[in-house]
Amino acid sequence: MRDSQVTSPDLRRVRLTRRTFLRGVGVTMALPWMESIPAWGTEPLKDGVPAPMPKRFAAIFWGNGVNGKHWWAKGTGADMELSRSLQPMDPLKAKMNVIDGLFNRSAVGVGIHPGQTGNLLSGMPLQKGAVLHGGISMDQVLANSIGQDSVQPSMVLGCEQPITGYHETNFSMAYSSHISWQSPDSPVPMEVYPSLAFDSLFENRGSRRAQSILDRVKDDASGLARRVGARDKAKLDEYLTSVREVEKRIDRMRDDRAKAVANARGREVPVVMMKRPDNGLPEDIREHMRLMCDITALAFQTDKTRVVSLLLCRDLSGLFYPFLDVRKSHHSASHDDLSDDYERITRYYCSQLAYLAGQLEAMPEGEGNVLDNSCLMLLSNMWSGNRHDSTRLPLLTVGGLGGALKTGRVLNYGDKGDENRKVCSLYLALMEKMGVTLSHFGDADAPLTGI
Repeated sequence: MRDSQVTSPDLRRVRLTRRTFLRGVGVTMALPWMESIPAWGTEPLKDGVPAPMPKRFAAIFWGNGVNGKHWWAKGTGADMELSRSLQPMDPLKAKMNVIDGLFNRSAVGVGIHPGQTGNLLSGMPLQKGAVLHGGISMDQVLANSIGQDSVQPSMVLGCEQPITGYHETNFSMAYSSHISWQSPDSPVPMEVYPSLAFDSLFENRGSRRAQSILDRVKDDASGLARRVGARDKAKLDEYLTSVREVEKRIDRMRDDRAKAVANARGREVPVVMMKRPDNGLPEDIREHMRLMCDITALAFQTDKTRVVSLLLCRDLSGLFYPFLDVRKSHHSASHDDLSDDYERITRYYCSQLAYLAGQLEAMPEGEGNVLDNSCLMLLSNMWSGNRHDSTRLPLLTVGGLGGALKTGRVLNYGDKGDENRKVCSLYLALMEKMGVTLSHFGDADAPLTGI
């Protein structure tokens, strides 16, 4: 275990000036916050007041909009009334904001699908043809600004492989496949394999990847357990147990990916061109999405990163939902967006946000929990998949950014005029609450009012 200068024999009163890790052969595990060990290594402010907990942000995307009849909320706080599609968020109403009426001006009237997606987090016009050009996404602006405060500037995860080629509108399909852009002409490579995302989280490398990381750090873990208080020992045990549970689910997928790589080599076809499960991705997308949510939660809990983008399904998605009794693929189902089938799909994606938020809420941190210090933003690239209507975006946030973001509200900007309902103004406001103040972003030059 790596720690800092010890200023007192009682570890519960020690201030660490460096991060604390458990280490083993070819693996590094960052620790979550504990009373005995403030693992973030933050210095106390003057007069002995501890520094605030780190703030985290995640953008969570699904393509092709919602069933508009069942996406609404009324009231405030715990008394908020939620529509059918938002029901999964019921336990989190007091920590949620339902934001309606925002739009991305650069995505309106330029062509369906890719032109409505590739600039969702940048607000910049997209270039048609063979040359990609748009703008840096707000998650990467955050990563560039606060990424040095964590081990990894950002994590970019996905549950569906990118697609190549061009849409009939002459926009590249890369715009439909990526929401996170590190520069105007380059998306951030997206990790779709849970095993590789897990390995990145714990710096799991070398020939021992198939060996449990807990076995490799057990000596450090045992030493730490002897030095912390009873409450933190229980917290450490709970953390290690949760890591092991994720690891067990990941282990089943390592061989699948290895076989897929070998099969692709034998067929002389790229893995990305193969359909699941032949491409090594989990056949059951429920397991895939849960694992990516669990990895995101562990990344936030251990301060591995403070910025995540998670693409649950891309625009023009080919995912199927037999567990929802829906026969059509996602994109096809969205063309009948007011149907019961698509309502179930909409509700399912809302449930992914609820699951991740619930995981973070169960992780104690300081006087609250990790969710209290985070902002999860769930959004899609259009309102209606049938009309390809992007003049209004479905958008939820959950988490209060350490008290900087007021929650438990329904905010409607639909009648405020186009200049006052820019989604990029929301991004300016959220970035400002994360400590990153910009004079403009995308098509916005002022933060959204009321946030």
